[in-house]
Amino acid sequence: MGWKLTRRAAATSAALVGVVALVAAVLPKTGAGMPIRTAPSFGTVAAKSDPDTQPPPPQLPRGFRGKGTYIVRDLGVTVPFSWQGRSGDSQMVAGGPQYPIWFTNLIYRGSLYTLTYKWPGLTEHPCSRIPGFDLDQLNQAFQTARFVGPETLERNPQRHVNHWRVGVVLPKLPPGNFLRFPLALGDIYVDQGNRGTFWQVLQFGVQNLYDPELDEWLVMDTFEHQAGTVTLPAECSAV
Repeated sequence: MGWKLTRRAAATSAALVGVVALVAAVLPKTGAGMPIRTAPSFGTVAAKSDPDTQPPPPQLPRGFRGKGTYIVRDLGVTVPFSWQGRSGDSQMVAGGPQYPIWFTNLIYRGSLYTLTYKWPGLTEHPCSRIPGFDLDQLNQAFQTARFVGPETLERNPQRHVNHWRVGVVLPKLPPGNFLRFPLALGDIYVDQGNRGTFWQVLQFGVQNLYDPELDEWLVMDTFEHQAGTVTLPAECSAV
């Protein structure tokens, strides 16, 4: 991974969130906290909201564990997905050796790691490390997220969520007729009753370089506030 265009950019321990948050944390912010309107994601119903009130932004907890699916629609890929955290470290795993994609992203002891084992068209499998990034910085980046509004994810059971947008568009230019690029963007759906419960993430932009349409979903079936297991792969231990 990393910022070379020959490697996959990380998803988030965030989800989406890892590289999105990393870039958002180090670049200047414009319009932070301003409400925006976007079309609802698949399986959502917009709810009425009070424009004068805004819930607190997402915050990934220090310990958690959840399972769901990772979806790359233009590749026709849906694979098992897990997301776990312990003592501020966290790990995402999508797919496995028997699936068409398989990768892991970690925030581990102050660094962001990505290791892609399998992806269509990928022949190199290095572990990438970006030092100087931890859970506190991730949650600081979430402070700049823009509130879209309350929504309901139409599942069984239904999930009542707050929809947030986080990310970076470059270059930073004033409003008007300028060419801009969505370097790293994400839509985050957290439980209305607990901003630390993440039910869905859409990540899109240049960060998803390996995906032809540049968009990928993670959809959680479970999310428990109990410490999970985080394991740095052997391939990353010497990076």
